[in-house]
Amino acid sequence: MDKVSFGYEDVPPDEKTRRVGSVFSRVAARYDLMNDLMSGFMHREWKNQFVRRVKPRRGEAILDMAGGTGDIAFRLAESGAQITVADISREMLEVGMDKAKRRGIDGLVWAQENAEALSFADQSFDAYTIAFGIRNVTHVQQALDEAHRVLRIGGRFYCLEFSTTTWPGFARLYDQYSLHVVPKIGKAVAQDEESYRYLVESIRRFPGMDQFRAMIDKAGFAQSRVDPILGGLVAIHSGWKI
Repeated sequence: MDKVSFGYEDVPPDEKTRRVGSVFSRVAARYDLMNDLMSGFMHREWKNQFVRRVKPRRGEAILDMAGGTGDIAFRLAESGAQITVADISREMLEVGMDKAKRRGIDGLVWAQENAEALSFADQSFDAYTIAFGIRNVTHVQQALDEAHRVLRIGGRFYCLEFSTTTWPGFARLYDQYSLHVVPKIGKAVAQDEESYRYLVESIRRFPGMDQFRAMIDKAGFAQSRVDPILGGLVAIHSGWKI
């Protein structure tokens, strides 16, 4: 049987799907807080920059995949676009719905969905966004194919994801920080060192920027591009369905 990566382990595909679901069920309650602590609050500006690239417009339909806690969806919704928030984790969606209620944000659609097998009809959306979620998908190419399927002609694909920075000194520092410090923060704040060790390892097993761009091309997207942040520590990938 073919195997896929779960951190530094290679496991059967069904096992990865189950384990990833378990990870996000466990970290959902402290997910936003951990993002702030791990990134020194920088993830907020990365997400702002990402949404500026998407350029959401009033009335258009946008699917925000792996967007359970609502961070991207809330930003997109400010434009007046119609946002569907999809996530494989019910617990992550519950966190997002609770945040939306507390902030008085309504009109969002919340859906439990697997990125590899979306329930939406062909050509349902004008844009597809996924932030820090694609590397946790069991079959990444299949998820990209599904993104292409549900987009209308002229639709935009945008992905924000960790990658590998090309700044040598910074790369060494970040490696030490992520491998040794992040799991300890997870243990202290979320009482879950194991999940955060997996999340760090998953970044290292994810395809590099050029390789992932090639996968986006393979899914049928045109005019693909990648915009590195901090030398590629984080990258915004994009493409068009034409």
